[in-house]
Amino acid sequence: MRKRGQYLLGLDAGNTVIKAVIFDLEGKQIARSAKDGQSSTPAAGHVERDLSELWSNAKQVIRDCISEAGIDAKDIVGVGCAGHGNGLYLLDKSNHPMLGIQSLDTRAAGTAAKLNAQEDVIEFHKLCLQYPWPSQTPTLLAWIKENRPEQYAQIGTVLLCKDYITFQLTGQLASDVSDMSGCGLLRMPECTYEDRLLELYGLQDAKPMLPRLVDPTEVVGTINEKAAAETGLSIGTPVVGGLFDVVASALGSGVVNNGQASIIAGTWSINQVLSEQPANDTGIFMVSGFGPNRFVNIEASATSAANLEWYVREFVERGAHHDDPFGFCNEKVAQVEPSEDDPIYHPYLYGSGQGAEMRAGFYGLAGWHTEGHMLRALFEGVVFEHRRHIESLQHANLQFNDVILSGGGSRSPIWPQIFADCLGKPMQTAACEETGALGAAIVAGQGAGVFESLEASVDAMTSAKSIFSPNSEMKQHYDRRYAVFSDLTKSMADFWNGQDTNKE
Repeated sequence: MRKRGQYLLGLDAGNTVIKAVIFDLEGKQIARSAKDGQSSTPAAGHVERDLSELWSNAKQVIRDCISEAGIDAKDIVGVGCAGHGNGLYLLDKSNHPMLGIQSLDTRAAGTAAKLNAQEDVIEFHKLCLQYPWPSQTPTLLAWIKENRPEQYAQIGTVLLCKDYITFQLTGQLASDVSDMSGCGLLRMPECTYEDRLLELYGLQDAKPMLPRLVDPTEVVGTINEKAAAETGLSIGTPVVGGLFDVVASALGSGVVNNGQASIIAGTWSINQVLSEQPANDTGIFMVSGFGPNRFVNIEASATSAANLEWYVREFVERGAHHDDPFGFCNEKVAQVEPSEDDPIYHPYLYGSGQGAEMRAGFYGLAGWHTEGHMLRALFEGVVFEHRRHIESLQHANLQFNDVILSGGGSRSPIWPQIFADCLGKPMQTAACEETGALGAAIVAGQGAGVFESLEASVDAMTSAKSIFSPNSEMKQHYDRRYAVFSDLTKSMADFWNGQDTNKE
């Protein structure tokens, strides 16, 4: 048994994996457990998960994490959960699970187009600082209402991913303001529910379905008897409201002050700048509020490391030929000398913020190109799409010099340097690999009374790992290739529109 002390448990529920990580009060990782979940695609554009499996996986990783840590569960003083934003997680009127739609789902592309074609569409942005988009929670709910009215009539509560886990741990139905503002359901900057906003989505009857709103650090409830028996946690341990995972990753990487930037190269391309007031700019994808005078201005799309995950799954892991498939990919990229002749890759496997109809593709392949060239093109294409998002933030007068890179892509020995060179800014990587779980633990620490403020909590629990300085010659190289990438994107528009399977 480990020496007694105080610990925090952070949970991170992504689109693919759920993780449980126990930290000490200095942010040192004591133990970690993770488990892959299964997604289903019952129709084109549909990406769903079984909520029973989600909770089963959560229980297992919590039990395994506590066991690995070798601690008394009573020494865990707080629990926080982060989860992927948007998507749609439904309970019926008896609080039984109905449906889990992930944020990679594009079924509601037609619904989003209809909502955006309304004469009063500008009201969306005036109220919530974003426009409807296919994987957005209220847009998906509007799709359910239109296409599955019988199912819609059975809905008791609309939750987000992490909220379902919090409900299972505590029996309390709640969601925090960072998640609900990030999915376009709150009036900004007040971070409150708004009747007129629901009317615009065609969801004027949905307000009773919305859960209680809480701050991320607010204690929602405590571990109940059933959850304690199933997870090994101690009855009565406080559980806080938690965070939208992109905000959690920012905090867990060390980004907490206004004017800092967080780039997350995970399943999604997340690019965000913290500010005291939200940016009111129609070119910004979304704004999430996570406390008084605390806003995260976000440009994001499902165009980042999900591309490498797909490549590894479909091509590298076949036949279990590689013990370290991601290491194999990095080695292949490192063997390639960058050239103007290299192929171009569009990272749009799951569409783009510019349009759900957009698709991925390799362009300019020649007989002398190798797998390393294709992988380097993939790495670059992901960075180019991050750059497009960052330029949108800069156009909204959100300036920054302090940039911290996190997510799976930050663990590559190759990718952070490409980021630094392409963006022309020093790129710091976080010491903690599990920044989402750490961010959840950080707010749990404040909620449990361990830390007086987020700044104090972040300062105590985060540190830097490496700094990658930009190379000016490579910056010029990437500037030229980024221009080609952007021109090619425009040229592909007619083809993508012709291939769109989400048209109604």
